[in-house]
Amino acid sequence: MADGGSASAAPASATAVVTDRRVLLGLTFVVAFCSIAYELVYSELLTVFYGGTVLRYSITIGLYLFSMGVGAFLSAHLDDPDANFLRTEVYLAFAGPAGAAFVIALNSFPDVAFPLKGPVTLALSHGPILLVGLLSGFEIPLLNDLVEHREETLFATLGGVYPRKVVRGVLSAFFSVSEAEGRSFSEVLGVDYLGSLAGTVVYALVLYPRYGLVVTVLVLGLLNALAALAFAVWSARAPISRGADRSLSLARWRGVVLAGLLLTGTYGGLVANAGAVDQAVTGAYMGDRIESEYQPGKAEVTVTGFERTAYQRITTYQRDVAGNAGTETCLRLDQAIQLCDGWVDSYHSGLVDVPMSAYLDGSGAVSGGDESSIAPAGTESSAAPAGNASFDVLLVGGGDYIAVDRLRDYNVSVDQVDIDGEFLDYSKNESAFARYHDDAYEYDRLNTTVGDAYRYLRHTDERYDLILLDVPGARSDDSLALYSTEFYQLLRQRLSDRGVVATWVYSRYYHSQHRAVYVNTLREAGFDRYLPYSVYEDPDGDDELERGERFWLLSDGPQPVPNVSRARSDYLGAVAERYERWEWRALPSYRNVEPNSVFDPNYGVIVDP
Repeated sequence: MADGGSASAAPASATAVVTDRRVLLGLTFVVAFCSIAYELVYSELLTVFYGGTVLRYSITIGLYLFSMGVGAFLSAHLDDPDANFLRTEVYLAFAGPAGAAFVIALNSFPDVAFPLKGPVTLALSHGPILLVGLLSGFEIPLLNDLVEHREETLFATLGGVYPRKVVRGVLSAFFSVSEAEGRSFSEVLGVDYLGSLAGTVVYALVLYPRYGLVVTVLVLGLLNALAALAFAVWSARAPISRGADRSLSLARWRGVVLAGLLLTGTYGGLVANAGAVDQAVTGAYMGDRIESEYQPGKAEVTVTGFERTAYQRITTYQRDVAGNAGTETCLRLDQAIQLCDGWVDSYHSGLVDVPMSAYLDGSGAVSGGDESSIAPAGTESSAAPAGNASFDVLLVGGGDYIAVDRLRDYNVSVDQVDIDGEFLDYSKNESAFARYHDDAYEYDRLNTTVGDAYRYLRHTDERYDLILLDVPGARSDDSLALYSTEFYQLLRQRLSDRGVVATWVYSRYYHSQHRAVYVNTLREAGFDRYLPYSVYEDPDGDDELERGERFWLLSDGPQPVPNVSRARSDYLGAVAERYERWEWRALPSYRNVEPNSVFDPNYGVIVDP
């Protein structure tokens, strides 16, 4: 009967452009696109909350495939493929975004405590992965039941495009082959895989960079809802599955279609206002997240601005911490705090002015170009006037231009490498930065390269007297390369005979695991000595200085001694007595701790959020 039905339908299908089969294969592509993209959203959400990018993505993929298999197995109990496919798509349109909201809500109440909160919350956060995977597992069997009529197909059309004889010849070398037939299962599965590929690529290159997680999951929900409605509209003209009762199906579908219309309207309105939605949800989350870093009730945070670039989220906020002197403006890149009014001066003095002071003579001029001309603390030396000596600095990061402004005071040449061009542009006009960098991006001895620092170091032949690392700590797999033996080997190769590296480092008291991996990474790269120092702040306004950010100078040979009394920093001038002793030390070694390498990563270098 199937062959007879197919033959009788052949004349009509030969002229029809839009057919049941083509509609269903198109829907297969869309639903596969959405399903895999939902799982990518969940993976990234779990990474945000729990860290460990590779771990989160690996577990998500495994759970997704497992639950899809369970769904495919259970689909044997489903009948009426028309009605059940429509239900599945409406359920997915709701469950996908709702799952993301569930994960965010579950991890947004830090003040709520109960036994085993961490493991329980982590386990529940994986629930949406299983639910979406289960529903996605229903789709292929249901679509296969629907795509069963023999008419002109997508693959038959493609048969006129690709060289079928060549393909068969290649396959015959490894398999037994026959003339390709329009088998519905192979077609549905092939289009499903193609949709999954499109979902991963479009998510990575378009959706996530442009919209972020919140709006992306709404876009996916909208696509799922539209797919459900398109199927309902197309099926209303005539049931797709054989033997279906049209009137009965329509009556049974009313509630599902109404739900699909409601979801479509809701998601459509939210996506149309994507910027406002993203700022509202992410701003509220970031405010709660920042407050959770303090004891309950100790900090009040108000998010004042939120922007997104292809590489990071930029959050500006006002914070009022009990015991501190007044309210201050702060800025974060993703979860890493970038600056606050109370310590922006001390941080950049530590990063820039302290190491620069090791290369200044008694008049504050940059010393000559050989190591013997470096002026130890408390001595005088003759040197060329400031700005005449050749002194080259490489600044990795520093997209806020504040470090550039400090370097401009010494009239040195600066090569800056920052991967985020959007952030560089944002910093030029953002008031949180502008009042500190004083239009330093216009400095005539600044050369800014937008690109990856690791790649830049591999291709440049320049040598630098000072390399400044103004980058956040390793917070995800994306930053592993900047904390690898290969990266620090490249830094060593780019140092001049008197050159050193200056970098902010994590405290041994709060991030001991990270510190151990980091130190062994430096040793493996060839650095053998370091000069530790800190900056000092008065956060509570009681005129008592407290230890703040920590820094290291790194060297494999020269050991210049800073003299902060020569630095062009009012801050250092006021706290100069804190820097009377300098001691270069041998870099320690930690047993049973592997260094971090690009090709053999040690994820212990990543500090979880």
